[in-house]
Amino acid sequence: MKRIFLKSVLALAAAAALAGPVFAADREVNIAFQTVVEPAKVAQADGEYEKASGWKINWKKFASGGDVITAVASGDIHIGYVGSSPLAAAATKGLPIETIFIAAEIGDAEALVVRDGSGITKAQDLVGKKIAVPFVSTTHSSLLAALKHWKIDPKSVQILNLRPTEIAAAWQRGDIDAAYVWDPALGKAKESGKVLTDSAEVAKWGAPTFDAWIVRKDFAAEHPDFVTAFVRVTGKAYAEYRKNGKSWGADSAQAEKIARLTGASKADIPLLLAGSQFPTLDEQASARLLGGGTVRTLSDTSLFLKEQKRADKMLASYQAFVTPRFAKLASAR
Repeated sequence: MKRIFLKSVLALAAAAALAGPVFAADREVNIAFQTVVEPAKVAQADGEYEKASGWKINWKKFASGGDVITAVASGDIHIGYVGSSPLAAAATKGLPIETIFIAAEIGDAEALVVRDGSGITKAQDLVGKKIAVPFVSTTHSSLLAALKHWKIDPKSVQILNLRPTEIAAAWQRGDIDAAYVWDPALGKAKESGKVLTDSAEVAKWGAPTFDAWIVRKDFAAEHPDFVTAFVRVTGKAYAEYRKNGKSWGADSAQAEKIARLTGASKADIPLLLAGSQFPTLDEQASARLLGGGTVRTLSDTSLFLKEQKRADKMLASYQAFVTPRFAKLASAR
């Protein structure tokens, strides 16, 4: 009888192991992600965050950083992926959030594409044309910075507020002349258009942009172990890409997983990954990023938004909205 009982216990244990991690009933978190192509999508697809934390994670896909900020503000989302422009706007309004990981220093992964046949061959041809961009996004900030660089009054251009999915549909219908966006909408636009500029070039003009993971302060205070585990898994995924990224070709398992979560073409994944810089865990807490540089960039972004009348004020300091604490904790273990 004891042998039968022991065999049953072992069988149940084996079944549980095959079924995956067991989550505590009270440990559930809502995380907002976007369709941005970045290395941690592999960890997300493989369930690495759940394995490392033991939590049940409800992954919610969002179309733009502005939508993520709204969900975070309402309390529906605990951790979210946003760009520097919506992050700066949210911080200026006093949203109780902290930046815990710089997900990408954006390069040509975001670009301004002009439609073939639109008559746009140079920057000044944008005057009077319809340009679509998600408002209060990194691409919106980059578009305004580009217009400022070209000495083009934004009022002389028809700037339309469209989400990436709406941009793709409007482009297909021929309703717009240009769009500043990221993939997969960017890839679709490139099929019948050409890049006029991108965020790598705009950064050289003095307006760099980045993507980041943010957390609600109340959630971070109550569950620091989960936030630390989240940062550690993300950092590990970035280190893996930095070490073995050359093997992440279009036919690789990594490209397939990223394409599945983002909607981007597998063939485009390697080039899109190369379009941004992905800081490792050791770099996160440095003076260049969470240790100081991110605070300065948020301040500069807020000043730019105020100058462009996209914000009615800016704060004296943005230090309260950036923390290197979890990166340091994740690195120490």
